[in-house]
Amino acid sequence: MSVIEVNHLTKFYGKSRGIVDVSFAEEEGEIFGFIGPNGAGKSTTIRLLLSLIYPTSGSARVFGKDVVAHGPEIRRDIGYLPSEVFYYQDMKVIDLLKYSASFYDCDCTQRMRELSETMELELNRRISDLSYGNKKKVGIVQGLLHSPKLLFLDEPTSGLDPLMQRKFFNLIREENARGVTVFFSSHILGEVQRLCSRVGIIREGRIVEISNIRTLQQNNYKKISVTADGLTPESIDLPGVTHLQKENGTLHFFFKGDINAVVQKISSLQVTDVSIEEPTLEEIFMHYYE
Repeated sequence: MSVIEVNHLTKFYGKSRGIVDVSFAEEEGEIFGFIGPNGAGKSTTIRLLLSLIYPTSGSARVFGKDVVAHGPEIRRDIGYLPSEVFYYQDMKVIDLLKYSASFYDCDCTQRMRELSETMELELNRRISDLSYGNKKKVGIVQGLLHSPKLLFLDEPTSGLDPLMQRKFFNLIREENARGVTVFFSSHILGEVQRLCSRVGIIREGRIVEISNIRTLQQNNYKKISVTADGLTPESIDLPGVTHLQKENGTLHFFFKGDINAVVQKISSLQVTDVSIEEPTLEEIFMHYYE
């Protein structure tokens, strides 16, 4: 069952582009990665799905319901961590979280305590006394305290130190294991690779690829390094070779095509070392942006 269905969704701010003709679906229980640089349209897409803003054209459904017609109803079962968090500065953390919990038809007290303990959040401190990273932790607890069915994370780890990032990832995996569907938006590709099973790449407001991460790596460029006597860039003169660099007698390049063609090219050389690797998600991503 699709928890999120997006059809030709478009948003313009006056004449400025938000997103254009975006379509995708996310299945129940999935952790879906949504990647692109700042300004690509990631936050706009999330705000449209939350019906915090309205589309210029196209449509979107969450839990099978139109987001514009059923926004308030849908949001009861959604958790949202925005990329930037802003709070009432004079409130204590505990009072802010209790205020947030009051919007939901459940007792969130125990859950709030557990999440705060996991994220090492001091509940009696004032918001104004918190660092940016600690405010982000408040946002994480706030987004999860009502046990949502769907979780939107927009650049969630900015401000968190590496140890806290690891705790956060473990927390999200636990939530997902309990059946929570996660929409994970980020420009930090290593995070997406660690957490997500499938990814959508957005460029200048348009989707350029949606794929399983493993398939994306397998069907994409291979990263090849060859060390051999008398090796020159001309030795690897083949269609499908890109990013060719020579360094200390070793040729490094990307290749897309039949790998046997490369093997055949280098078979006549005195090869001392060769490696063929899957590219990282980051290298694949940069290919879409060059």
